[in-house]
Amino acid sequence: MKKPVLVVISGPSGVGKTTIIKALLSRRDDVIFSVSCTTRPKRPGEVHGRDYFFITEEEFKSMVEREEFLEWAEVHGYLYGTPRRFIDKAMKEGKNVLLDIDVQGAMKVMETFKEGVFIFIAPPSVKALEERLRKRKTESEDKIRRRLEDAKWELGFIEKFQYLIINEELDRAIYELDSIITAEAKRVKRLLDEVERYKKEVLQGEGS
Repeated sequence: MKKPVLVVISGPSGVGKTTIIKALLSRRDDVIFSVSCTTRPKRPGEVHGRDYFFITEEEFKSMVEREEFLEWAEVHGYLYGTPRRFIDKAMKEGKNVLLDIDVQGAMKVMETFKEGVFIFIAPPSVKALEERLRKRKTESEDKIRRRLEDAKWELGFIEKFQYLIINEELDRAIYELDSIITAEAKRVKRLLDEVERYKKEVLQGEGS
């Protein structure tokens, strides 16, 4: 069986992660999205169970006590967490799993999944990020300022990641993410069973 890939996407709020991920999932059937839990309110167009599991703070804290999260953190005043059970089950079945989590969460997952693929998506500039946040019209002025300050802090962690995608042109960013996952899935260390089978067939063929 091919060794599945755990892909962790991270980057500042408003950088376009959700748009890039949705486009990727629409063109690949070998990658599944791990839906996170959050205590923040739903934004227009979001669906419970598809974009996030929107739960209460009490429910979230109960899950923390039961150690049901792979990682969790408080971000912009709300709690976010990655359910462990879904990821374990999917990867045991050989499925590639994609996570969209904040930088704090990515740092924690790096400690657990040494073979994970960690990708940072960055804006072309802080000014461009501000324009995108304002265009969403989902946050107050105070929240926008807070997100921009957090973004500057998050950008300081780029070197911790394996890959960097600057989302200046959407189609290009989607292509780059797609290419990274394809390349990682073809690493020899993820295909050891296939390599052994291939070598055996080739060597037997040479000797016949």
